[in-house]
Amino acid sequence: MTSCSRHETHSLQVTATAYNSVPWQTKKIEPNVAAWDDTLKPGMKCIAVSRDLIPLGLTHRTKVKISGLPGTYLVLDKMNKRYTKRIDLYMGTDIQAARDWGKRQVTIRWRTKKH
Repeated sequence: MTSCSRHETHSLQVTATAYNSVPWQTKKIEPNVAAWDDTLKPGMKCIAVSRDLIPLGLTHRTKVKISGLPGTYLVLDKMNKRYTKRIDLYMGTDIQAARDWGKRQVTIRWRTKKH
């Protein structure tokens, strides 16, 4: 961890998979509605996080940088309780893109407010 004025920057290596807003992957009637009730739309840069990462500051709408990927992603969804130290990249309805991504190790970076 490094610090800057009112925030702390964190980094962590996690397993990154990908998911789509299709019923058989989300087990929901409305597969485009995320755990915090955000509506997901193809093209959005967002992720789901395993629940063990939430107490580390990866809460709803936290901005996350992912090694090897351009831009910033927002935490908009939570993964099933069985997963740990993991993120899931949202890939809209492009099932092939999610399969092509597969499962990778990435480093994520995010900031939290200092207490």
